[in-house]
Amino acid sequence: MLPSDVDFENRLRRLLPDLRETLGRVYGADAVPGVADRLVAIARAAHEARPTELRDLDLRRGYAPDWFQREGMLGYAAYADRFGGTLAGVAERAPYLRQLGVGYLHLMPLLTPRPAPNDGGYAVMDYRSVRPDLGTTDDLRDLATVLRSQGISLCLDLVLNHVAREHEWAVAARAGDADKRAYFLVYDDRATPDAFEVTLPEVFPDFAPGSFTWDDELAGWVWTTFNDYQWDVDWSNPAVLCEYAAIILELANLGVEVFRLDAIAFIWKRLGTDCQNQPEVHELTRALRTVARIAAPSVLFKAEAIVGPADLPAYLGVGPHAGKVSDLAYHNGLMVQVWSMLAARDVRLASHALQQVPQPPGTTSWVTYVRCHDDIGWAIADEDAWALGIDPVAHRRFLSDWYSGSFPGSWARGLVFQQNDVTGDRRISGSLASLAGLEADDPGAVPRILLAHAIVLSFGGLPVLWMGDEIGLPNDLGFVDDPAHAADNRWVHRPRMAWSEADADPHGITSGLRHLVDVRRSLPQLAATVPTEVWDPRDPRVLLVVRRHSDGPLLAAANVSDEEAWVDADVLHWLGLHVPGLRDALTGTAPSLVEGAVRLGPWTAAWLHDGGA
Repeated sequence: MLPSDVDFENRLRRLLPDLRETLGRVYGADAVPGVADRLVAIARAAHEARPTELRDLDLRRGYAPDWFQREGMLGYAAYADRFGGTLAGVAERAPYLRQLGVGYLHLMPLLTPRPAPNDGGYAVMDYRSVRPDLGTTDDLRDLATVLRSQGISLCLDLVLNHVAREHEWAVAARAGDADKRAYFLVYDDRATPDAFEVTLPEVFPDFAPGSFTWDDELAGWVWTTFNDYQWDVDWSNPAVLCEYAAIILELANLGVEVFRLDAIAFIWKRLGTDCQNQPEVHELTRALRTVARIAAPSVLFKAEAIVGPADLPAYLGVGPHAGKVSDLAYHNGLMVQVWSMLAARDVRLASHALQQVPQPPGTTSWVTYVRCHDDIGWAIADEDAWALGIDPVAHRRFLSDWYSGSFPGSWARGLVFQQNDVTGDRRISGSLASLAGLEADDPGAVPRILLAHAIVLSFGGLPVLWMGDEIGLPNDLGFVDDPAHAADNRWVHRPRMAWSEADADPHGITSGLRHLVDVRRSLPQLAATVPTEVWDPRDPRVLLVVRRHSDGPLLAAANVSDEEAWVDADVLHWLGLHVPGLRDALTGTAPSLVEGAVRLGPWTAAWLHDGGA
């Protein structure tokens, strides 16, 4: 027996009891033996088919489980066609990513979707093939191999909540296959859908109202949370769990190292709720993760859970689930608060809101970011706003006005996405550069952009850049000329990569960002394993984030205003940083002190530590 086979048997022996207990909590004790046996067979087959190079990766990652939490880790996200044209073209750009400092590449949906419209690729027709215009599964394997040789881990989307109406499961269900019909939530009349609709929010109220769609071939109402062509699968059927476990392990054997679990919050339905964040969501994720740990232990799960602060920690695991659900989860609240701070020029709401988010389990990490592929929804919790005496409705209205450019004096140039006339909610589309003022030629735009990056890079977690943000790409207003994109203004911040600008760095953003990344790599305080403390502000314009490490504490201070601001002397005293060796790691020099306080210029960050420590 090969050493890797021995490792497999040891992992199976260790993890099988956990898998059985998890399955029992979801499906009941009677179902456990059959489901567990099927999952073990899937894991064993995947292990036997796993290439030697990937088995070696499993072994190496076992010795360095914090590889994705280190201070030198930087992520990058892009659409493959808009970044490199094809998967082979992406592989050719791997040196660019390494030069930028990237060690993790998330490529947006590239598995075969239905013909347009397909929700940007999230209506998957075939999980086992690649979009023909991008290449083949062999090209995907080759890309993963090239990236791995450059020290870059490949992350792909795995849509868990739904499949395209054209997926083979749905086709079989419409053809009368009872087993495949049971993969979906189908109702003969409106009684049950109407009962659910009482508490279900609408995801796309403008162009996809409601959560159920009548299908003549099914002769029933099928659950469609997002669009009428995206059919929700029924995770209460254990056959669905087994199908997805097999898909994950097949893709892992192609070299995919991280799976972004798309729409994970929606996969379990319960009458009388909003059908999000149900306890079974975390049980099912834990079951999938356990199967992956048995067959391909180097694989990570990333939860795409854009939920409120109170619901977010559960996606990394709390209580008995701690560290056993997903390895990564999006810190959407940080992104929202960064933009809120920049518009309001005030950190008090952000400081309070971020203090409410618990530390993640030590073996996990937040994914942090200034921008992503999606719109920005103003997830400002009412209780956080009221705690500061702020009217949450008025503040959300202000943010939408500011970032759509309609507020007097705004430097932002965003577009309103999915306005809800009933609730008053308005989400915002726009590139980082355009939202930060570069499109408006505001003189504070570049410092503001670099400040936002500095906040995210110093906060903790795995920071991820959205393609083009490193060079300041503006809104792409030409999206309206593409019939496939014209109705969805999120494509305004999904431009094609401007490689001529990447080489020229016309705004100095790339060089500034590389400096931030290089400095971060030298500071062990900024590893994701180091807890993040958000302190109450002394100056309402200055965000104070503390990272305590055995090498000494680091204070990341950020002035979010266009005025001079201060880090008070008492903050330095409390941290033991009021010393002759005080240095700002970003400048490499002693900071400017006035009566013991550190001066910060407009839109400026400082990473303060004892340079003699």
